[in-house]
Amino acid sequence: MSELLQTYWPLIVAALLLGLVIAWYLFNSSRKTRVTSTSRDVLDDGAAPAQRNKALIDSAPAATPMQPAAGVPAGGATTEPAATAPVATPAPTPTPAPASASATPASASAPAGGDDLTRIKGLGPKLSATLHGMGVTTFAQIAAWDDAEIDRVDAQMGRFQGRIRRDDWVGQAAMLAAGDEAGFADRFGKLS
Repeated sequence: MSELLQTYWPLIVAALLLGLVIAWYLFNSSRKTRVTSTSRDVLDDGAAPAQRNKALIDSAPAATPMQPAAGVPAGGATTEPAATAPVATPAPTPTPAPASASATPASASAPAGGDDLTRIKGLGPKLSATLHGMGVTTFAQIAAWDDAEIDRVDAQMGRFQGRIRRDDWVGQAAMLAAGDEAGFADRFGKLS
């Protein structure tokens, strides 16, 4: 055995070195994480924001203060509602209110303050609360919206923008305000 080692020792050392080089290469090439000092982090100064977050950055804040509707008392002040009632001249929104009064018997689940807006497909409790905060409480008010009013309300919807036209709230509200529940069910699906 010692004769063999004396004769082939240079080959044994070369094979050992070759084995170490191959092992080092295999372990380094399979390493997934590489730490480099030239990579930039998203939070570094001057880095562009991630594109998937662009919509969240550009959108309106989720909690925006709502303006009370004309004739609705704001807060608890007793003198201010008297001052806002004469100033409020937008007659188109109060005008459809009598049509809603005739539709009220048809909607048995309507709350005392107006219609149950969640009966409109695509309008949930959060959006209903947002609309109530803006003074929209009846189907007739939504049915009377024109394009400018839709754009104004849609701008205050935050991440729900575009839903008014996409889900045809105006068409749904017109049918519900008229009490046409059969037509509503045929066009938009059964009321839940």
